[in-house]
Amino acid sequence: MAGAIIENMSSRKLCMLGVALLLVQALAFMVGGLIAPSPTNASHYLATKCVRSHHTGWLEPWGRNSCKKVRDFGEATEQRIEASQIVFAVHVPQPGYELSPWFQYMLVVLDLNIQYWEQNKIEEGAAVTLDVRVGYRDSREENWTELVRAVERRTLQCTFPFAMTPENEGRRYECQSMPFLELGSLGHKFYLFNIRLPVIERRRLNMGIGAIEDLSLVEIHQNGGFTKVWFAMKTMLTPAILLCLVWFWNRVYKLPRTPVLLEKLIFSLGLSMTLVNLPLEWLSVGFNWTWMLLFGDLRQGLFYALLLCFWVIFCGEHLMDQKERNRLSFYWKQVGAITFGSLCLFLFDLCERGVQLKNPFYSVWATETGAHLAMGFIVVAAVCAGLYFFFLVFMVIQVFRNISGRRGFLPSMSHKRRLHYEGLIFRFKFLMMCTLACAALTVIFFIISQVNEGLLRWGEYTVHVNSAFFTGIYGMWNLYVFAIMFLYAPSHKGGNASDSSADEIHLSGNSSAPTEVYRLTGKEAQE
Repeated sequence: MAGAIIENMSSRKLCMLGVALLLVQALAFMVGGLIAPSPTNASHYLATKCVRSHHTGWLEPWGRNSCKKVRDFGEATEQRIEASQIVFAVHVPQPGYELSPWFQYMLVVLDLNIQYWEQNKIEEGAAVTLDVRVGYRDSREENWTELVRAVERRTLQCTFPFAMTPENEGRRYECQSMPFLELGSLGHKFYLFNIRLPVIERRRLNMGIGAIEDLSLVEIHQNGGFTKVWFAMKTMLTPAILLCLVWFWNRVYKLPRTPVLLEKLIFSLGLSMTLVNLPLEWLSVGFNWTWMLLFGDLRQGLFYALLLCFWVIFCGEHLMDQKERNRLSFYWKQVGAITFGSLCLFLFDLCERGVQLKNPFYSVWATETGAHLAMGFIVVAAVCAGLYFFFLVFMVIQVFRNISGRRGFLPSMSHKRRLHYEGLIFRFKFLMMCTLACAALTVIFFIISQVNEGLLRWGEYTVHVNSAFFTGIYGMWNLYVFAIMFLYAPSHKGGNASDSSADEIHLSGNSSAPTEVYRLTGKEAQE
């Protein structure tokens, strides 16, 4: 049997392929680091304190229809304006700018500046109630149209870094930022936030929350320049992976046998990568599709679930002493655990982004119970990911040991076949090390993206670190799937007739008689 391309490709061609893939990988990092801007942009908005009159119209912080303003709550008290009449107004974006569908999404975080006063301290477990209206329009001459309205509660998590003494009255608490709103698309140019904190003593509504001095919003969106580079990469990679997928399955289909488990899994992996690459985001620029974030999470989660299953089964199919192979039921424990973990993460994401399709103010982090539940999900997922990585390393070590144990047969072979099998074993080990390197690089990317938003100076060039990692990791997984499909596609080269009495060592795991693979018999074992 001919085996896979990796078993029959010459070392020179394999090196040429490796160099080509490395050059494309370097290009993917350079595109993000030197061409694309930072992935996201954050803008800070200090809310304007508007006075609410008897009508319930929109209150604008500036412009021709700007509202009646007060500087602070002291001035409002002097004018006998109640706290419930104060509306915090924020116009997004700043004057002279407008939003674009290229920004993809809007994430808004709420910050409260609260002063300490002995007679108005923050009570333990205090929560602020927000009566929020969000409107939109596409030109400055249009009237505002209501997008969503809701009454939301946010638990205050504040500490006072000084001693609670009369000398420190008027100093600010240190409060954590609170999740406020998330929109899955930006289909309009201007947005207006009207936020009111109603005070109702009999219901203890907004009581014991301290003396609120100011309210500010931090608006985060994806940079339009990065979006265009990202879309261009997806558009170029989609046909490349799709053509390789069709070519791979065509070779498998032409074999005089049914596809084996590993071939089916490689096809599924290529199909999921194609789904991730599919540039449906181009349509989101013209249509206000708020579900694109959820859809993106689902297809990316499907790819990672299949990738985790592939690694486990890939190692299992190459364990030479394994009695049962080419059967998915043999891996039910590992696949079941991965499926269960992926399903839990899917339900968690559905609870967050799914509910946001109807109520963009919803967040599992908004309440103490939800925050603990969300943190529990993250901790469990992190522990499971760590255990999986160690299990994968253990399986790779097992495969290496089994292959090394079979090397005892190599001295009895002819010089030509011994060199062939030694090269084959080296290629397989190198591929497994690349697999572990890809997994480790993904973890490093996640950590860096969480702690680093800076820039690097390289001569006259500015390198955007996060953009480089985003495009580099995305290109890396495409190249990895491409390499797997290409190298493990069935080879058209036939075996040597003089060696037909000997079982060949097929490291691809594609043998039609998996229990007989790696066992040397016949003429070659007697030499």
